Order: sequence, then C-alpha cells, then structure tokens
Amino acid sequence: MSGTYLGMPAFPRAAEDSTRDARLRANLTHATHTIRDKRAKAVAELDDWPQLRAAGAAVKDRTLRRLDHYLEQLETAVTAAGGQVHWAADAEEANRIVTELVRETGEREVVKVKSMATQEIGLNEALAKAGIRAYETDLAELIVQLGDDLPSHILVPAIHRNRSEIRDIFRREMGSWGRPAPEGLSDSPADLAEAARLHLREKFLSARVGISGANFMVAETGTLVVVESEGNGRMCLTLPETLISVVGIEKVVPTWQDLEIFLQLLPRSSTAERMNPYTSTWTGTTDGDGPQTFHLVLLDNGRSDTLADTVGRQALRCIRCSACLNVCPVYERAGGHAYGSPYPGPIGAILTPQLRGIQGPLEASLPYASSLCGACYEVCPVAIDIPEVLVHLRERVVEGGPVVRGGTRAVLKPARGHAAERAAMRAAAWALDHPGALRGGMRLAARTRRLHPRRLPGPGRAWSRTRELPTVPAESFRDWWQRTREASPNASAERGESK
Repeated sequence: MSGTYLGMPAFPRAAEDSTRDARLRANLTHATHTIRDKRAKAVAELDDWPQLRAAGAAVKDRTLRRLDHYLEQLETAVTAAGGQVHWAADAEEANRIVTELVRETGEREVVKVKSMATQEIGLNEALAKAGIRAYETDLAELIVQLGDDLPSHILVPAIHRNRSEIRDIFRREMGSWGRPAPEGLSDSPADLAEAARLHLREKFLSARVGISGANFMVAETGTLVVVESEGNGRMCLTLPETLISVVGIEKVVPTWQDLEIFLQLLPRSSTAERMNPYTSTWTGTTDGDGPQTFHLVLLDNGRSDTLADTVGRQALRCIRCSACLNVCPVYERAGGHAYGSPYPGPIGAILTPQLRGIQGPLEASLPYASSLCGACYEVCPVAIDIPEVLVHLRERVVEGGPVVRGGTRAVLKPARGHAAERAAMRAAAWALDHPGALRGGMRLAARTRRLHPRRLPGPGRAWSRTRELPTVPAESFRDWWQRTREASPNASAERGESK
C-alpha cells in the first residue's frame, strides 16, 4: 500500500479486505490489548484522573472559543523570540511554503520528527516532487517509509507489522536510503533498534534542515513542545541549522500552567508512562544553541470549518494519544488503513469527515465505522464524546443541511444511497407522533409475525446480510400492560389513587 490516502475506497469495502487478513488481526489484537492494559494501570494510579480529564476538556474548550486571540498572541511571541510565522489555509499552501523554505537553504535532504500534520497534507510527496528527500526518524515511521507503506495507528504507525516483517524490510530497503542493515540481522527488538539507530545517526549528523510537528504550542511565550520516547525528536530539533514546524492551529494552549495538565494526561493515555522520556521545548532561536532559523507554519486545512460546528468542534480537543483506537472493536478488526486517513480509529471517523467534508464516499462512510459502544469516550483524556459526534455526522450524511466549507456557509445535499434510510426514518417519526397509528401497526406486526422474513429484501439486504431480524413478540408491550393491569385486583384502587 503506497502513495497517498486519496482514492481509498469507502470504509466498508476497505474493511472487508482487511478483516480477512489473519496476520494483521493477530498483530492488532496483541498490540492493542497490551497497550490498553498498561494504560488502565497507569491511569488508575491517579485518584484525581476524572478531575484532570475535565480540566483538560475545559482548557481546550476555552481555547477554542477564543482561538483567534491565542493564535495572534502565539504569533507575536514566536516573532519576538526570533522565529517566523507562516499561515497556511490548506494543504496546498502549507506544502508550497515548506518547499520554498527548504529550497532557500539550498538543501535537498531533510530529517523529520513524527508529525501527523505533515502526513495529513502529504508533505513528503510534495517535497519529493520538488527533488527534496525527507527522512523519517521515528522508528515506526522509518519502518513505514522503508516498506513503502502507510501509517495505521496514531501512536504506533507500524502496529500492523510484526518483528519478522520489520527485519525483512530493513534487510531489503535500508541500503537504498542510506546505511544498510547489518549482516545477519535478526528479528530481536534490540537488534532491530540498533540497526535503526546506526542508520539514522548518519542522517542526524549530516542534515541541515529539520521538519517537525508539535504536540502543544504555548501562546503566552511562543514555546513549542514535542513529547516522544526515542530521542529522535531531540536530535531533529537541536542539530539542524534550520527548523520548520508544521502544526495544526488547534494545538495551542494559553499558558504554561495549562500545559502542565496535558503533560499529565498525554503520556498516561498514550504510552502508559507517568511522563515521556523526552519532552523537548523551544522558543524561537538562541545564538549559538540549536537551529539558528526557525519557521512555524500554522495549518488550518479545515479546522476553522470544524470549529464552526457546535457539536463536531469537540474533535479539535484531541491530543493524539490514540487511547480510543486501542479500545475500539472496529479498529481492532479492520486496522488503520481501512479509514483512508492519517487519523484512523474512532477519532479519525469524526475528524476526517470534518476536515475534508463528507462529499466523497470514503468520508461519508466513516461516521458509520463504529458500533457506538462508547468505549472511546470512556478512555478519552479530554472527554470527547465521539459517539455523539458520530451520530451527528450520520445525520448530516443522510439529511444534508447547512455546513461551513472553506469559511463559507453552504447547504450540503444528502449523500447518495440513503433515500431508503431517510424514508424509513421519516415514517418512524410520523408513527411516533401518532400513537393510534403506532398502536395499530404494532398489533398488525404481532398478528402477522409468522409471515415475517428473517432477512430484509431490497435495500435492506445489506443490513441483514450479517444479522437476522429480531422476532416480533406475540403481544405488544402496550397490549400486555393494558391486559395485566386490568386483570390486577388492585388496578381500580390504584387508578383511584392516581386521580
């Protein structure tokens, strides 16, 4: 699976293929269960976790309500500290800005510390078209890049690969990207990590341009923050002469005091650690220490449109911990590639359709990539009610309605293929508004229940292909209630008391 996510089929078709991959399902099951168990233990150590979670959600909501103010404050602080701020309305503009900044240095190679924003905009591909080669330095991202693959998890992009697959990729591909893998490389984690370390060290020491994302941006000081576990981020952020950071506008927090909340929430929810091994912060530039040129590219790419949706905007609270993926039964079986986006799992099912719009078949299918079990909401460290947003987006897919796209209000037409669903929902709404008709329909259904099929015909065939219709009871609840209450010896007395 190479190239970009664009052109991916709708989720049901992609998931139908991935769920048949026994190795993929085994890899995912082992990894997600291990991570979720460790996370549960780390979270249980804090008695005030619910309060911490509520505080994180409150800070995010407060920031989003005044996002314009905090972004302007951030720009002023970054500029005062010696950095340069660029605003990118969409992926095309962001890629153009970064490409031009790299060209100005005269370099043709860059090292990258993991950034989901650059995956979202397809930066590596844009740089490649300009003759610039980007080297991923996160171990999992390196595996994905060498394997001509795509990330399938927010925290562990190569979660769909096992050790023997990684060994084979290193043996086969490392030499074409730089230092080859050692002779006789085994599949032990220590050997694989050492091979990656030797391969990447040459890139770190020779690269003059680094590209990063950021987990958080502190508005009051213009400070950017990256948390990671391997040290590759520290190398990318300190050794190059020029540093370019591409960050979504929702990553800003007002103060250092607010940052402290998220530095407790994120590591426990993601890597099940009390704190990250490497927490790197930088503010502009400093003579003789670290990069001497710093550029911050603030990326919108649909975030302002998402902010305009009073229900869906809570997706912008996300701190990319991946806890929702690790508990999701759908993700565990389908894998990340089926979501057709750098943001897989439950958070991707609500974030991608809002960032891209739901006009395409993939985006229109993602709100349905869930059982609505609610496990994702229970583990979210910033209390994003993902099931609520999923239902909200499903309504938008079926009914259409007012939306904001590109900063302009528009009316979205209902997606194709949902006419029968709309008709059924309207019929149900009418029946629930007319008790007499509802009672008559229930009695008719009960009396004809022996004639009911076990599976639906026509458009309903897709729904009942994997499930049987429930058996209609011989008597409706209304009729049972009326019959049993009238037969009760205390019914008359109770009716009198109720008067």
